[in-house]
Amino acid sequence: MKCPRCVQRIHRAAQSCPHCGFSLADADANFGQDEVTLRSLTDAAGLLRRGGRRKVEAAMEEIGRRFPQVFVAVYTGPLGEVANIRQFGFWLLNRAAFEDVPVGKPNEAGILFTIDPESKAAGVTFGYLLDPYLEESDTFECLSRAHSHWLDGRYADGLVKAIRHLGGILAKRSRQARRDPEKFERKVLPPPQMGDLVRRIRSGHRVPAEQPVVEEVEK
Repeated sequence: MKCPRCVQRIHRAAQSCPHCGFSLADADANFGQDEVTLRSLTDAAGLLRRGGRRKVEAAMEEIGRRFPQVFVAVYTGPLGEVANIRQFGFWLLNRAAFEDVPVGKPNEAGILFTIDPESKAAGVTFGYLLDPYLEESDTFECLSRAHSHWLDGRYADGLVKAIRHLGGILAKRSRQARRDPEKFERKVLPPPQMGDLVRRIRSGHRVPAEQPVVEEVEK
């Protein structure tokens, strides 16, 4: 993964960035250390009309059907002048208790889209269980698919494009994992603070004893 502050590559199990010292405690200092209860689609900025909201929810649900181990979340809202969207996404995925996500899906298997309309910034954050299957270049592709729509203020259309592209990437990696499972075995231990963190933010959500595999359900 890359450090949410200095963007240098770091080991996912590191408790803090060896380059700049950034840790979850720093994000807590900026955004708060208490649990945040919200729905997987939280449009705090009011960017989505009713019809558009339904389209986005349908795209999110489709990911959940195709890949039962994974969930997608969306948050829109102003982050303030000093907030960094990369740091905010990291913090929210760690601290959020998504009330409409089944307890069998931990935040570590989540993919969070964040949009700040005031700063015209967007980002994608994914949990460490997806490290073998997603790279930052993949999430950049997803955001690129949405960019022109967002410039026109069509936020729902952009989100649907991004989420559908994400589904295509996961389907490709699922096929690759079936052909060469050893390549996709996760070599990184979970961050040492994660077990305690999960207990705090999401009652009943535990990392499975065995590493889940992103596997597409046959239609």
